[in-house]
Amino acid sequence: MKASAIRTWFNVHKWTSLVCTLFLLMLCVTGLPLIFYEEIDHMLGKEVEATAIQGESRYSKDQVLEAAMRHIPGKEAKYLFWDQKDHPGQMFVTLADSSEAPIEADHYLTMDERTAKVLDAPANEMDFMLIMYYLHVEMLAGIPGKLFLGFMGFLFLIAIVSGVALYGPIMKRFDFGMIRTEKSARLKWLDLHNVLGIVTLAWAFVVGITGVINTLADPALDAWRAGQLAEMVASYKEKPPLEGKLSSLDAALDKARQAAPGMDVSFVAYPGTLYSSKHHYAVYMIGTTPLTSRIIKPALIDAKTGEFTDMRDLPWYLNTIFISQPFHFGDYGGLPMKIIWAIFDIATIIVLISGLYLWFARRKAKAEQLARLLKNSESLTLSAVTENENQI
Repeated sequence: MKASAIRTWFNVHKWTSLVCTLFLLMLCVTGLPLIFYEEIDHMLGKEVEATAIQGESRYSKDQVLEAAMRHIPGKEAKYLFWDQKDHPGQMFVTLADSSEAPIEADHYLTMDERTAKVLDAPANEMDFMLIMYYLHVEMLAGIPGKLFLGFMGFLFLIAIVSGVALYGPIMKRFDFGMIRTEKSARLKWLDLHNVLGIVTLAWAFVVGITGVINTLADPALDAWRAGQLAEMVASYKEKPPLEGKLSSLDAALDKARQAAPGMDVSFVAYPGTLYSSKHHYAVYMIGTTPLTSRIIKPALIDAKTGEFTDMRDLPWYLNTIFISQPFHFGDYGGLPMKIIWAIFDIATIIVLISGLYLWFARRKAKAEQLARLLKNSESLTLSAVTENENQI
């Protein structure tokens, strides 16, 4: 590689890294506890175990939901979730003042489907894990924060590519994994930075690109609502808003299962919420294998009549986002994969800190070199003046 090309790659790597490093450090630090959020909740006793009851549930989904709404009167249902793998027999209910209420005003209840009793109703407040989550996802700044972090992730990907371009020519002259311990501290940190950077390359690229993809979830959801969802409910455009009692939730779930045999119900979005129309239950179905469980297919059920309206595969861009999310946090392979994710996360923190150190050390070395040059220049000038005076 020519010297000019190396200089160009060096400048690209330096400036893209400098711009995004502090934000990436924040993402790595906040992402570390999020990798183990399930284990942390279990350790802190926040995971609720359903009571062991023999036989089938004696209550319908409608009855369980009614019990949840009685627990917090005056609220409306927004979302219902199920997790048969890790939380069998439980229904997670989100209630709020209205379907359009902001997420900060939501109330969350965990219901035992077999007893219709409330297992957990945490206070509506930000705890440590929620703060870590919102810092990681949006810096507590909403959609602008998400998009800003997406741009920082894009710069990170450029920094990775430029770092690889620089590492190749360097390693032609040295052994792989070399750390020159006998040299200066700056060279030792440079070698450590390069080694850890290339070792974490694949992980950093996967986490970086999935992170960028995830920041586009809100614009992608808006595009889906304006496009495919609008087509599915076009015949309801002129219908008046829903009033009175809604149709049976159990019947809506049965209709969705009939439309998607072999799939399980993941969650239900109520009419007027972000994931549904103003007239429908949106019943989101998922596959039953580790991979297809990330493929989501919504069935729209008329919330007034209980009739099936439409069901379509989500567009590719939303499926891409849903599939990328577990890759970002290492959720595909259980605890062993989470531990690997955490090790790479810590290694990346070292890469970022060493990069900052190298930049400051390089600036300091340049400043010292400039000071020496100025001092030598002054000494030479003084000598010349003295010699000239002696000649006079």
